[in-house]
Amino acid sequence: MLPTERLTYSAISERPTLTLPGKARMAVWVIVNVEEWDPKETMPRTVLTPPAGGAPMPDIPNWAWHEYGNRVGFWRMLDVLDRYKVKAVLAINGKAIASYEPIARAALERGWEFIGHGFGQKNMQKVPDEREDIRKTKNAIRAFTNRNPRGWLGPGLTETWETPDILVEEGFEYVCDWVLDDQPVVLKTRSRPIVNVPYTQECNDVAMMLIQHHKASEYQDRATDQFDQIYADSHASARVMALVVHPYIMGTPHRLKYFAGALEHISNHKDVVFWTGEQIHDWFLEQRPGALGGAA
Repeated sequence: MLPTERLTYSAISERPTLTLPGKARMAVWVIVNVEEWDPKETMPRTVLTPPAGGAPMPDIPNWAWHEYGNRVGFWRMLDVLDRYKVKAVLAINGKAIASYEPIARAALERGWEFIGHGFGQKNMQKVPDEREDIRKTKNAIRAFTNRNPRGWLGPGLTETWETPDILVEEGFEYVCDWVLDDQPVVLKTRSRPIVNVPYTQECNDVAMMLIQHHKASEYQDRATDQFDQIYADSHASARVMALVVHPYIMGTPHRLKYFAGALEHISNHKDVVFWTGEQIHDWFLEQRPGALGGAA
């Protein structure tokens, strides 16, 4: 289906009111992306351009740049999340669960939600068999957590024309790739609908630090400004905001305090809840009991 066939246009100002429990105005969810980069393939991103150009293998500088995040950066970020009592969401490559088992174990011990993020860090349009990739990711998460993952985030938000259809057929209940709203929306598929939970490209460290090349402080500035505006918008109907981080980016020494600063700012608002994706999904369907009857 075309994107416009999966959902119809809906003005947020014309929808029925959404209400959160306890008179909360907003739900904020924090997604920590943990990936495994294959040294036998071109690196998904680079911090250093090879001096002679091309895509050398092994690409030690860029592989090691990312590896630092899983060896060191994640653990710094974990301390910050523990300090603010945030139960985050781990978007993890299926094969990274075994490769970085201490990370997966730390998330499991804290009750974080695990969502699928591809079996490896590769464009979903380039994997040999998309369904098999999704299924292997699901099975790896289930084997480690004893639970089927309910949510999915494509590597780099990549999808094929069939991704939402396959996700539903493989048992997934929500996706995060469609960054187009501040409230959950419902996407049509060839079987039953699937919920899209609001994600973010703007409050995402990849966009800010690696693509737009901002100073580290931009993360806190942008996250707090975005939060303040959505908080104001939510005076009449609840809204959702996502914060996205990667251990090799916001887990570096010179950036971490700005991630902490954003959480500090949000935590000072007692009428805001830190939720997981599945909590947002379940709340939305309680508010919209007929939502899965058609896209809106």
